[in-house]
Amino acid sequence: MRKRLHRSMWIQVEGDRHDEEHLRSTSTVSRALRGDSRIRQSTRERVERAAATLHYVPQAAAQRLAGSPVRALGVVLPHIEGTYYAELAVGFETRASELDTSVLLLLANPKSDQRSAVRRLVGQVDGVAFMAMSAATDALISDIGERMPVVTVARTKLPGIPAIYAESTTSADQLTTHLITRGRTRLAFVGQVDPGSDIESRYQGFSAALRRAALTVPPAMDVAMDEDTGRALARELVIGGLQYDALVCGNDEIAVALVHELQELGVDVPRQISVVGWDDIRVSRYLRPGLTTVSQPVAQLGALAAEHLHRLLAGERADDSVVLPTTIVHRQSCGCGALEPFTTH
Repeated sequence: MRKRLHRSMWIQVEGDRHDEEHLRSTSTVSRALRGDSRIRQSTRERVERAAATLHYVPQAAAQRLAGSPVRALGVVLPHIEGTYYAELAVGFETRASELDTSVLLLLANPKSDQRSAVRRLVGQVDGVAFMAMSAATDALISDIGERMPVVTVARTKLPGIPAIYAESTTSADQLTTHLITRGRTRLAFVGQVDPGSDIESRYQGFSAALRRAALTVPPAMDVAMDEDTGRALARELVIGGLQYDALVCGNDEIAVALVHELQELGVDVPRQISVVGWDDIRVSRYLRPGLTTVSQPVAQLGALAAEHLHRLLAGERADDSVVLPTTIVHRQSCGCGALEPFTTH
């Protein structure tokens, strides 16, 4: 059955008579694309499949892309819990505001299917920044990138789409090597190693340092990197006899929780076990012992994403790949005193 999609597009929809009658109205198509609860699920799914097949951009966004001024940028994050994601969002919004552009934020948990929500966001903005590993898949991002300006931040580099990162592999290698030079031989990596993520890059650097020192490379501890998980993991490690003498954590949130809980359980950090993190969140400098970690320019990552989109929408060229330097911040949790930070490029 051939049906018109808004004013300038026709789609082929196969369905029952009920669906066909409802698809005679362009308002029904519009409501289906917005996820309106008044539209039957079967109708909505058929419209969404047709829109995806035809690379359809809702009319409002298409009109803006046709030449009217930039009005809004979208940003997709997995969540906004913890300092890292909040800083990314603030950096993006602050720079977008300086460029006289509004921002629409979508939180798309990677454990959920939010393709429809992402497509609705695309219909309301002129360009989108996909940050970290959210529910937006690589295939979906690539598809959207064929129709409008898109950048990625701290996730897989996709062909033809500008990507912005903070350096991870070399820093993780150097941080792990530092622990090895201090006599640590039973090291573990703590964090979920999702393909294409910053955490995967950190695990690769961790693994490279261990192989170079002829040490066993254990599988990463595949756990959520949050406070509650850190405390629970500390208890498991103590019950298991503390088989590791150093933990390299994917972020500071879980590292801080580990240090605190291990000490509560009578473990001497760093004498019995060293713990290092990543992000240099504010609490890491007030923890005792102070947390050795890696500082990265998180707000700058967000700001650069907004700048890239603004350039692309203005018809200017944007760098295909940007890697920002990180800084290893030595405190006491690794087993040494405070040293001067050094930057990896």
